[in-house]
Parts: sequence; structure tokens; C-alpha cells
Amino acid sequence: MSENDVLRRAVPKTCAIEHLLLAIAVVSLGWYAFVSISTAREQSALARELEQIRFRASASPAEPGRRALTARLAPRTVIGRIDVPRLKLSALAREGVDVGTLRTAVGHVPETALPGDVGNAAFAAHRDTFFRNLEGVRNGDEIVLTTTSGIYRYTVTGMTVVAPTETSVLRPTQGHTLTLVTCYPFDYIGAAPERFIVHAEAIAPARPQ
Repeated sequence: MSENDVLRRAVPKTCAIEHLLLAIAVVSLGWYAFVSISTAREQSALARELEQIRFRASASPAEPGRRALTARLAPRTVIGRIDVPRLKLSALAREGVDVGTLRTAVGHVPETALPGDVGNAAFAAHRDTFFRNLEGVRNGDEIVLTTTSGIYRYTVTGMTVVAPTETSVLRPTQGHTLTLVTCYPFDYIGAAPERFIVHAEAIAPARPQ
């Protein structure tokens, strides 16, 4: 077999591989665009839902000594919006940390306190979506939670890295504490081996606005 024959046979195989890689790239880009658009729509819908709930709550205030919207802990119920102004981080949050919830929102960890309540309010999100900018967080950063019952402000007091099995970061506290959880390292490819924890305390007085 001549060298030209070998080259003629190799060219179609090379073209087929190139076409396959191109097809994979197109499908991947299409899926990424679909997920991005779906996430943006979900966040927009959550923002509208939050404002509607806050409007209804202000029009019909709760009885003294009672928190409004006692059904807010139902799965996937809108909790509020988390903003870290310096990091330009802003995302809506729902109740729950299941796969479906974390795909489209920050998740409030069930059985932890809600913002404004005494205890440890914990929220989790993926490091490559809503909590991506937490990589640049530092002590003193302000975190604002706009919830269905008021607006609460916290200041970052520290960051730690823990194992995924470490649950002590979610334990109740005696004060008004906020804990943000995401995977770590931020640039790790695949399932990250650790968790990045942001600790914050309410800026006194912790009152709804």
C-alpha cells in the first residue's frame, strides 16, 4: 500500500473525529445556554414572588409577637434574597438543599434558623453558580438578607474550610448568626473534597426593616 493510499484512508477518519468533537461542543454549549437561561428565569420569578409576598405581608401585618408567613418552611418556598454588595453577589433563596432547588437558587438549610430569628441561619449554594464570588469574601463584608419578614444585615466574622461530614457549622447558636456553605476548592474539577464556610453575625440591633 502506497503512502498516498494510507493518507487517503486517514483523512476521512480525521474528519469524522473532528465532526464528532464539533457536535459534542455544540451540544455542550446548547445545554449550558439552556441551563443559564432557565436559572435566570427562575431567579427572576423568585424575585417577583418575594416582592409580592413582602407587599402582602406589609398590607396585612402579623399579630404582635408572631412571625408572618408561618408556611414559609414548605419545600421550595421562597425565603428571600442574599446580597453581598462588595462582591456583587445577589441571589434568591428557596427552602431546601435538594438537587432541584440548588440548581436554580440558593438553598436554606432545613431545621436551621431563619434570618431575624435567634440561632444559626444556614444557606448553601454551588461554588460554580450563585456562590462563585464567595471566593473573594473577607472579614467585615456586609451581607444583606431581604426576606419575607424583613431586611437583615450581617457582617462577616470569619471563614473556615471543613470536611463534607463536618456538621458542627450548622449547630444552633445563642445569637443571630448567618452561615454560608459551598464546595471547596473553588477551581476544583469534579466533586470538591471540602466545604467553604462563611461565618457572619447580625449587625445590632437585629430588627426587620
